[in-house]
Amino acid sequence: MDVSFLGGPHPQRGVGVVAPFDFALDRELWRWVPDDVSLHLTRTPFVLVEAGLDLARLVSEHETLGDAVRALNAVAPEVVAYACTSGSFVGGVAGERAMCEAMTRAGALPSLTTSGALLAALEELGARRVAPYTVSVTESLEEYLAETGITVTERAFMGPTRHIWKVPYRDVADMARRAARGAADALFISCTNLPTYDVIPQLEAELRMPVISANQVTMWAALRQLGTRAVGPYQRLIDQAARRGPVLPEEQEGWA
Repeated sequence: MDVSFLGGPHPQRGVGVVAPFDFALDRELWRWVPDDVSLHLTRTPFVLVEAGLDLARLVSEHETLGDAVRALNAVAPEVVAYACTSGSFVGGVAGERAMCEAMTRAGALPSLTTSGALLAALEELGARRVAPYTVSVTESLEEYLAETGITVTERAFMGPTRHIWKVPYRDVADMARRAARGAADALFISCTNLPTYDVIPQLEAELRMPVISANQVTMWAALRQLGTRAVGPYQRLIDQAARRGPVLPEEQEGWA
């Protein structure tokens, strides 16, 4: 059958993503991406170190990031995102900016990180007090946020967890509720290896505040660099209609 009349595939724009070697949620990142954008993922080299600040430093070294971005150059993305929360705030605000500069030098294109995207998302939502739900590196996250004048009102921990990407939404929601007990403007679910896409609108409806996650803000910021929007039904960061008022959990589809 002659299919030449189809004229070839539709044009695609590219977002390069550098993730730590143990990142397991490629599919979740894709859920925020519109049909005319492709994700090109690469990972940092494996290192035998327990999860924590030492690992965060190793997977965010400038040489490692530069090698990853140079590999992505082969497929010509328009922006590169480093998808790791702790790896991008471990050096503070100055360290995060230096990481972006190192990636830009390696690829001659705009670069961003999860922690930088978090600050942009909080500014977009007008949030100055945040409740982080994160893993064992919360104190460093608090220091990073404090540098920009953002106050942490409450926090909750999961602690080091093997195969954190397998944590069920029920546990994610329970921990989020504990973190949101203070007078916060927003709740941040920190780990990029923790699934959050489906739980965000439910928590926003229940907690009556914006709920943002590491993967969500990373994709939102990267796609904004392309002049396009992330796809996220009834997520306040992405959907203007969601900011006008909460939808009750029983009104949401696909929640059990």
